[in-house]
Amino acid sequence: MEFERKGARSLKDIPNDVLQHLNQGKISSVNLTEWLAVDQTLLLKNILKAHSRESYLKPVLSAVESLKNQTVNTVNKAIGAQLYRESINSNDEAFFEILSQHTSDMVRCWAVYTIINKPFKSVSETLHFIQVFAADQHFGVREIAWMAVRPLVAAHLEEALLILENWTMHEDENVRRFATEVTRPRGVWCEHIEELKQTPEMAVTILEALRADSSLYVQNSVANWLNDASKTRPDFVQTICERWNNESPVKATAYIVKRALRTLHKK
Repeated sequence: MEFERKGARSLKDIPNDVLQHLNQGKISSVNLTEWLAVDQTLLLKNILKAHSRESYLKPVLSAVESLKNQTVNTVNKAIGAQLYRESINSNDEAFFEILSQHTSDMVRCWAVYTIINKPFKSVSETLHFIQVFAADQHFGVREIAWMAVRPLVAAHLEEALLILENWTMHEDENVRRFATEVTRPRGVWCEHIEELKQTPEMAVTILEALRADSSLYVQNSVANWLNDASKTRPDFVQTICERWNNESPVKATAYIVKRALRTLHKK
């Protein structure tokens, strides 16, 4: 089991001690309800105090306060980016290790954005450092990882697709799933990748590699990728699904194909 404790279904049902521990960074959230309940400002204060970095607090809070639209994701991004700047200004390389290995999943999400703000020389280098977060045990960190790196992937699409093709052979299902989730033509809570909406063939090697993946987590992502593509290129999706049914007559492929065609079958 990824997590043993069962989380509350609504914010009001979260026990006070659990919420307190979440905001102190002593435990990870176990579901989306808990993840959304974390007071990132309070958590930040507690983390910085615990690690004797109180001097970082004021500029980070200023970055959060300057946001026009404060959501969990925008606050997360602002905190991570400003923490990176403060650690650089203080020549504090050790702080990234503290963030990236922290018990709190939200703190590890901040670490993702320190990665994104590093001046790497290539897409390859960025993806290399993001992979540990793509493989994180926590769903929230994994989602933030692909959302954070997606604009870079979209801006350097051909190069990124070649790198991610290798990820489809990784032993960790979370890493394999990242390869499709980060490149979904439409995706969730993110900007579309127009090139893949119009030319999904660009990612065909990634899709082919995962067409019979043993992981349901990966299967759902591949199916969602194709379902995205079906809204602009139904011909591509219909053709590839028909071929997969003929070439890969296994349960995993059949499941992917059925979910991939769900929008087209509604028409």
